Amino acid sequence: MSTTATTTTGAAITEIELAIGGMTCASCANRIERRLNKIDGVTATVNYATEKARVSAPGGVDPAVLVAQVEAAGYTADLPRPPAADLEPGAVGTGTGTGAGAGAGAEPDPTRSLRHRLITSIVLAVPVIAMAMTPSLQFTNWQWYSLALASPVVTWAAWPFHRAAWTNLRHGAATMDTLISIGVSAAFGWSLYALQFGTAGTPGMTHPFELTIARGDGTGNIYLEVAAGVTTFILAGRYFEARAKRQAGAALRALLELGAKDVAVLRDGAEIRIPISQLAVGERFVVRPGERIATDGVVDEGSSAVDASMLTGESVPVEVAPGDTVTGATVNAGGRLIVRATRVGADTQLAQMAKLVEDAQTGKAAAQRLADRISGVFVPVVIALAAATLAFWLGADAGPAAAFTAAVAVLIIACPCALGLATPTALLVGTGRGAQLGILIKGPEVLESTRRVDTIVLDKTGTITTGRMSLVGIHVAAGTAGTAGTAEADETEVLRLAGALENASEHPIAAAIARGAHERVGDLPDVEQFTNLEGLGVQGIVDGHAVLVGRPALLEKWSQPLPPDLAAARTTAETAGRTAVGVAWDGKARAVLVVADVVKPTSAQAVAQLRELGLTPVLLTGDNTAVARTVATETGIDTGPDTLIAEVLPADKVDVVKRLQAQGKVVAMVGDGVNDAPALAQADLGLAMGTGTDVAIEASDLTLVRGDLRAAADAIRLSRRTLATIKGNLFWAFAYNLAALPLAAAGLLNPMIAGASMAFSSVFVVANSLRLRRFAAQVDAPPATTAPIPRHHRDDAASIPTEIAEPAGLPGQLHPSHRKDLRDPHRLP
Repeated sequence: MSTTATTTTGAAITEIELAIGGMTCASCANRIERRLNKIDGVTATVNYATEKARVSAPGGVDPAVLVAQVEAAGYTADLPRPPAADLEPGAVGTGTGTGAGAGAGAEPDPTRSLRHRLITSIVLAVPVIAMAMTPSLQFTNWQWYSLALASPVVTWAAWPFHRAAWTNLRHGAATMDTLISIGVSAAFGWSLYALQFGTAGTPGMTHPFELTIARGDGTGNIYLEVAAGVTTFILAGRYFEARAKRQAGAALRALLELGAKDVAVLRDGAEIRIPISQLAVGERFVVRPGERIATDGVVDEGSSAVDASMLTGESVPVEVAPGDTVTGATVNAGGRLIVRATRVGADTQLAQMAKLVEDAQTGKAAAQRLADRISGVFVPVVIALAAATLAFWLGADAGPAAAFTAAVAVLIIACPCALGLATPTALLVGTGRGAQLGILIKGPEVLESTRRVDTIVLDKTGTITTGRMSLVGIHVAAGTAGTAGTAEADETEVLRLAGALENASEHPIAAAIARGAHERVGDLPDVEQFTNLEGLGVQGIVDGHAVLVGRPALLEKWSQPLPPDLAAARTTAETAGRTAVGVAWDGKARAVLVVADVVKPTSAQAVAQLRELGLTPVLLTGDNTAVARTVATETGIDTGPDTLIAEVLPADKVDVVKRLQAQGKVVAMVGDGVNDAPALAQADLGLAMGTGTDVAIEASDLTLVRGDLRAAADAIRLSRRTLATIKGNLFWAFAYNLAALPLAAAGLLNPMIAGASMAFSSVFVVANSLRLRRFAAQVDAPPATTAPIPRHHRDDAASIPTEIAEPAGLPGQLHPSHRKDLRDPHRLP
């Protein structure tokens, strides 16, 4: 990708994104980053997780120079592809040539080779280790069978480590790959020497299981189990890490999948269906009910309700009419529209949102694995110690065999066998237990953030609330005669008639009323002469009554205005951010129904649990302040300006997270919509509700499958516990090695002690990781059940079932707080 911007001084800034290959650990990303930043005026960020480098430089920069620098560091880099290659038929371009969203799904699986090497290593290494550690299995010439089994493991399976070590050596660097390669090669090489020139190849040779300390020449011992075992363990760790990394680009792919694949464009008076990539600015296209709007534009003809929930996260469809702006990838939920395209390709809001996700992912600092950080010092120290041991014993006239035995012992005991298990075993057990509890952890990189998080930003719609409209209150006019003419109409009669009429409509608000009516009164009567009045509501005949349901303007049009008590109820409901729907029949307004997006019963309990973890909850929503304040009060979130942030656009959510981070806070973000994806990627820790969109899930670090906000607290607790286990494993893995290094340097390390020590350290690491299986979700008192709709002619705080809603509307029944959004092209609802 290549874009150009201009600074305040007028200098042009070119940004180029490169796909980097050959990185094996976080230290590789740091090395490339340092190399690129040495170029005058260049600022580069390299992300190990996404395998991308983002480079910017005043005055432009030649991509070939950047590629040359990366290759000089021992890695590969791909130049940006031409922009035309990005926009394939059926895809919305983001201007990203090498991004995950660009291109087809034919990219190779990077874990396939590792998986094959790992399976082969397991099959061949298990009998080698079993024979070496069990004297009863050491039949005549067993050592030669071990050599035959271990050779493919040490050569072919361990080839990625040897190749990386050679690359690092050519560039004067050392990483964990260097230590693994040297240790495995030393163990295998010395075993070959002992078998060919020592006494280890003698028929009948055995490894007695003796834990003694004695100096020897080592020519009677082989270390094939060490070479094969270390390779297998490290491959297992690399495979699980690579499998997690492979998901890095899925957020962009999922986001781009939201876009329409083709469009019915009007040309020369005819309707022609073409690929979306061929649509031009200014062309008019048709959007039928149920179709996705192809691109950003302005409505020329028709009116409808547009469902933007997949893009904005808001559950209420927005009414549009000629002159109103619409956004690509949103769904036409009502009538037929003719739209004039105003932005296409990389300029659309969907494409810009994809770029926000990518920018946040690329800009996020790559988490440094603790093992990689320690290896920066540990690896050269061990190599130097082995060389010093060899030189010392040669100078002490101990003989070449004893000197080489001691030097090789240093390398073998320092080879990180348990270190290869430290992270993957804890991660596997922790993530496995998390999956049982409805928590998906995407990789070890996310765990460190959970320990430092002190602020958690909560999206409202679909996270704290259900994201689905529900009937939460009924107001019946005083003195209204019932259908028999002898009694006041009660709410059952209101629900029966209004519910029957709304049951014939597909609008989400109508569905909420119909669903609530069906739950209260059972089967609903049939409707005759049903009519959907665009922008007003619905009308029809139910049981011989002429029924109107919709906004007050519809009732006034038929000379059936709301009486004072119902008008006051409507005002109260809308002030609280709820939707008020008028109901009239037989020439008179009878009731007002209140519809809302209800708060989940467990949300208040979840907020309390998050506070117990030392986190400050922040409510973030695109809704109006009145709705947000009510939701915050209901769930126990402070209503101050720092913890209650309302009326924000999707891009503003990213800015809110950045602002909190600039204040020194470590931010976690919980969301479920496409509009939350950039903020989830920008946050130090992103948690997506599993009931939300694929884009939000893929952009997050943790996924809460249960859709219960209490899972967020459990996820942070589990992540912190898993991180503590990993650090404990790493400590003991190094502790065993460091404790045995003096014995190895002194030439006193018996091969069986070395083998037992490595085996015990591995067993300890695994056993420590298995303790995570006992992790349990924190469950307090059972959540309060939702109360039935009260049988009172009111809708106050005591009468609704612990839920607050955001503004909503029937077709045409737009809450006043949203009306300005339809006319402002830069503001989403």
